[in-house]
Amino acid sequence: MKRIAMIPARYAATRFPAKLMQLLGNKTVIRHTYDNTAATGLFDEVYVVTDSETIFNEITQHGGKAVMSKKTHESGSDRIAEAVCDMNIDIVVNVQGDEPFVKREPLEKLLQVFDGKEGEKIQVASLMQVMKEQAFIDDPNYVKVAVDKNMFSLMFSRSVIPYPRNKNSEPVYYEHIGVYAFRKEALIQFTKWEMTPLEQTEKIECLRYLENGIPLKMVVTDYMGIEIDTPEDLQRAALLL
Repeated sequence: MKRIAMIPARYAATRFPAKLMQLLGNKTVIRHTYDNTAATGLFDEVYVVTDSETIFNEITQHGGKAVMSKKTHESGSDRIAEAVCDMNIDIVVNVQGDEPFVKREPLEKLLQVFDGKEGEKIQVASLMQVMKEQAFIDDPNYVKVAVDKNMFSLMFSRSVIPYPRNKNSEPVYYEHIGVYAFRKEALIQFTKWEMTPLEQTEKIECLRYLENGIPLKMVVTDYMGIEIDTPEDLQRAALLL
């Protein structure tokens, strides 16, 4: 199977404009993400796909590969689908541009779900990690996911799920990490569906798959670092770096 990584990268971000071009140590956030993804050695190719000449130049001038979007897109998946439409590939991994601490192990576990007989049934997979800090569990900037006993997604929400009505229970809270792996045909199909009601309400694009009857195979990872959504996240990332 031919496997590639695509990193969707918008310049304009609602909560933190130009966040991908912020310096983290001696490199921009987007270069950390690109370089660390390429360094895993898991992919035949790694690309940044962007609507920004600034980001395009940042990657290509430092020896990386980038693709300019031809259209305006609502989601990273739409942006990637346009870029891979004519590529001869099997699996596409969507690594979010604001995940500068990408490591090999989580991506390797994500790719492994497509192997073997059971893997042939998987159309889309994604990563999640256990949340323990109540402040993050309550924060709508952190997307939560509920799963069934086979680790397929039941629901994604910015609200607290599951809600602890039973105060004696000890629920496990999972944060959805926006790193996806798609079969190419599933990704192309995604772009042909209209935006769905839950997706519009929550502003979580993978809900479009659930609302069209395709669950995501969820993979637990112990560590993905820090997602850069706010200036405070950048400060936390600098300390981690």
